[in-house]
Amino acid sequence: MGRVQDRVVVVTGGAGGIGAAACRAIAAEGGKVVVADLDPAGAATVAEAIVADGGTAVSVGVDVTDRAQVRTMIQKAVEEFAELNVIFNNAGMNRPRDFMEVDQDNFEQIVRVNTWGVIVCTQEAAKQMIAQGTGGKIINTGSIAGRQGFWDFVPYCVAKFGTLAVTQATARGLIEHGITVNAFAPGVVDTPMWIGLNEDLRAIHEQAAEADPMREFATGTLIGRPAAPEELAPFLVYLASSESDYMTGQMYMVDGGQILV
Repeated sequence: MGRVQDRVVVVTGGAGGIGAAACRAIAAEGGKVVVADLDPAGAATVAEAIVADGGTAVSVGVDVTDRAQVRTMIQKAVEEFAELNVIFNNAGMNRPRDFMEVDQDNFEQIVRVNTWGVIVCTQEAAKQMIAQGTGGKIINTGSIAGRQGFWDFVPYCVAKFGTLAVTQATARGLIEHGITVNAFAPGVVDTPMWIGLNEDLRAIHEQAAEADPMREFATGTLIGRPAAPEELAPFLVYLASSESDYMTGQMYMVDGGQILV
């Protein structure tokens, strides 16, 4: 038996990076995974690979800021697997700007995806879990930017500080239904999003094309390097498992020792 045997787990942002690694790790531990992503083809690729390896997974396209699409995502989980036990609110994005260049569109896009998306997915998942009457687990992707402000990442910091607030508030409100809510905070992780962040940061700081500002930033961790998504996945399995039942309302740093709190 796996650590999350037969648990039905929805993972948003599941087509790549941390989300895809989490999907694979959860399936390897016996979970039934719904791979959800704005990129439906990418989500299908991850789900198909899990099934080919003997796991259980389906995929669905979703914009986490669109409530109707989120409801469809939850319905897909229930139709395929009869219930919902865990949702991993992992979908996110960032477009760094020098603070003095942040505009309303940049701010609203980042906060809408990273914070409003978590609120919508939490609401819709919680409705299903409450109706089932068997509790559940909600896991949110935070960030070191939810613990400390960074000049080039102000909207993202606001969004991820918001994710922490949502985590704490919903943990208080949902515990009466047996639903726990936790978050984890990665630092620099070697994912496809890194490419876009590097492009933006090089433009902000007028750096040469060969510059790798995200990797340079990662040297500030105690471990001294970026994380691979697969290094974070075991902790996400832990949060989805019964081993973490006495934990709620917390954001756990999984950042190589970059932010010490």
